[in-house]
Amino acid sequence: MISILRRGLLVLLATLPLMALAAPGQSPRDVVQSTTNELLSDLKANKAQYRSNPTAFYEALNRILGPVVDADGISRSIMTVKYSRRASPEQMQRFQDNFRRSLFQFYGNALLDYDNQGITVDPGSAIKDNRATVGMKVSGNNGAIYPVSYTLENLGGEWKVRNVIVNGINIGKLFRDQFADAMNRNRNDLDKTIDGWAGEVAKAKETADNSPEKAVK
Repeated sequence: MISILRRGLLVLLATLPLMALAAPGQSPRDVVQSTTNELLSDLKANKAQYRSNPTAFYEALNRILGPVVDADGISRSIMTVKYSRRASPEQMQRFQDNFRRSLFQFYGNALLDYDNQGITVDPGSAIKDNRATVGMKVSGNNGAIYPVSYTLENLGGEWKVRNVIVNGINIGKLFRDQFADAMNRNRNDLDKTIDGWAGEVAKAKETADNSPEKAVK
């Protein structure tokens, strides 16, 4: 089975806006489009440097994609109320840092193999109350087209991505399930689960890579 855009690229592209800084007044679609444009523009200009200097690459990802918007809400969603209500502020911050670092580590290098075959953000967005949905289509190296659907929430007048479904894979649910499974294996040791989160992201990546592809034309 062909892996999803060289084992994880699609997951990374879908997760990036979770880390993007939304400017005041942007529409839901603007948040998704501007984040993607800035990242790919930087990558195009600096790809050769990033290949030889991974540290510079990860620093660029942090610069472009951080600070994390509503990081507390994202982390609590992954932990769920069952575990997040037990976490101290220090534990929540440590989890947010580990989550971001592990995403860059396990998915970031896939960007260096991407030649911008095509990313199209659907026009407009479906808005209901304080929630919106924005669609995207990503063209893969194999010619297939992969659907992405973002869920955004209006917080304080700014649209911020809260979840994403990539090629039929619900990323938020994937990480929630992984966190719950890790807590069970670690006998509800929150610190052990947080400190080992990089390994859990690797397992989630493998799950996503091995999922049946649902490419559309």
